[in-house]
Amino acid sequence: MKLRQTARHVASRKALETPVVRDVARRGLVRLHTRVFLGTADPNHAEERHAHLDALFDVTVDTYLEALRAGYDEAAAREITHLQANFDFYNHGWTEMMEIPVDELDAHFDRYADFFDAWGITIADPLGEFATGPLPDAPSTPGRLDDPDHPHAEAGFADDVYVEDPDGELLVGGRTLDESVPVTDAVGVGDEALRSVESVDEDRSADERNQSVDEQGE
Repeated sequence: MKLRQTARHVASRKALETPVVRDVARRGLVRLHTRVFLGTADPNHAEERHAHLDALFDVTVDTYLEALRAGYDEAAAREITHLQANFDFYNHGWTEMMEIPVDELDAHFDRYADFFDAWGITIADPLGEFATGPLPDAPSTPGRLDDPDHPHAEAGFADDVYVEDPDGELLVGGRTLDESVPVTDAVGVGDEALRSVESVDEDRSADERNQSVDEQGE
């Protein structure tokens, strides 16, 4: 699969691994992916898929983090989550939203078969053991599978993860990025959001201290 990879992807990964901003980053990534993929959906069906996509992408954040823990680099871990989404789109007949052609699904699955098998993920069951419950229902369009239309899919990238850098250069495999990028550059995480989260944490700590003092006085 062909993916873009910028410093912002590193910032988002770091934010997801940082307790203070983890939830903010997660919400930001879910909103971003839902918005992007709704933009590729048939306009007549886009809104009815909104809740489904929100729930789907929320679960794939857990997959992404687990793939990183399993030793996959950032690009490969992200590709795994994009494949989960594409499996789901395929199962619903949402072929216009797919990033890869239907006839490349098996080849993409096979490259990550060890990870997918370990977590019970199949094309028919894209979330496997990561699922926390059924996703919100959204109408399928199975007729599209008879003659798949893939206006947003790019064929020919099934043998590896291909990364397009900010300059448009296409590289095979993930590339090494600057780890010094601040978490405030992550999707959904800015200085203002970070201050808001820190303020909530400070209020919570103050409440806990007050409660402790009250308990000691009893």
